[in-house]
Amino acid sequence: MSKITAAITGIHGWVPEYKLTNEELSTMVDTNDEWITSRTGIKERRILKGEGLGSSDLGAKAVEGLLKKKNIKAEEIDLIICATATPDMIFPSTACIIADKVGAKNAFAYDLMAACSGFLFSLSTASKYIESGTYKKIIVVGADKMSSIIDYEERTTCVIFGDGAGAVLLEPNEEGLGIQDAILKSDGSGRDYLHMKAGGSLKPSSHETVDAKEHYIYQDGKTVFKFAVTNMADVSAEIMERNQLTGDDIAWLVPHQANKRIIDATANRMGVGTEKVMLNIQKFGNTTNGTIPLCLWEWEDKLKKGDNLVLAAFGGGFTWGSIYLKWAY
Repeated sequence: MSKITAAITGIHGWVPEYKLTNEELSTMVDTNDEWITSRTGIKERRILKGEGLGSSDLGAKAVEGLLKKKNIKAEEIDLIICATATPDMIFPSTACIIADKVGAKNAFAYDLMAACSGFLFSLSTASKYIESGTYKKIIVVGADKMSSIIDYEERTTCVIFGDGAGAVLLEPNEEGLGIQDAILKSDGSGRDYLHMKAGGSLKPSSHETVDAKEHYIYQDGKTVFKFAVTNMADVSAEIMERNQLTGDDIAWLVPHQANKRIIDATANRMGVGTEKVMLNIQKFGNTTNGTIPLCLWEWEDKLKKGDNLVLAAFGGGFTWGSIYLKWAY
């Protein structure tokens, strides 16, 4: 019997209609298009508008689109893992809410939190359920409503983030396709440089924490940039070396869309030309857990069966990692 691997057999993404452009941002905070573009590569980002809408609404749209595209009933799904840094509520999990909204009555569901690396961590976790033969159909969702934790008066962070979601279907494969290898890492000392100060058990919500704007992203940009450039590039090079791959062997680098300069550094370290790098940061900004699946969704018609893909991410924690997979369709 041939070895079972976990393969992505379907992908769908969803972003809100509302576009927050650099020009509009320049009317809200002291910034301009040239400043934002030169530092990040971002031109616009999507924002989820409307009362009572959260990350689960983004995720549910992506999952519904995926089920429709694959002509699969929601009841057939065994498990839904949602990677999110902006859950609808502390509990229940956003994955449970998504499962309810799409009618996945037979799936158990849970969230996985690893900041911007969460989608990769979730993909690797889901692959083990497939490889062990425990489950046949798993959906991994990356969904974040980053606008819910952004201070639009703080110009260094408000220009970076947007809202969006992507979902992939994982199924067993016996052709040697799908996920081949994963290297996942974390360093908790990085918490000082990228975090949200209040709202957890360490510092529960209060009038004081709200007044002090401690429910927004805090980022020490220079330190985070330095760590991200080094570690995202290193882990991508490491997974190539471990699997005897050169830049010529890679069809696509699928990087987390945090900053164009970090993406360029990773591609250079891997020896991969810009024509092989998926890049949509200019349209969507950093959607945190949504970035990698949104790239796969946008490039789906360019992917060929057997293509070697390297997925790479870096996030708060610090967390970072890389996955090597062979495209399955």
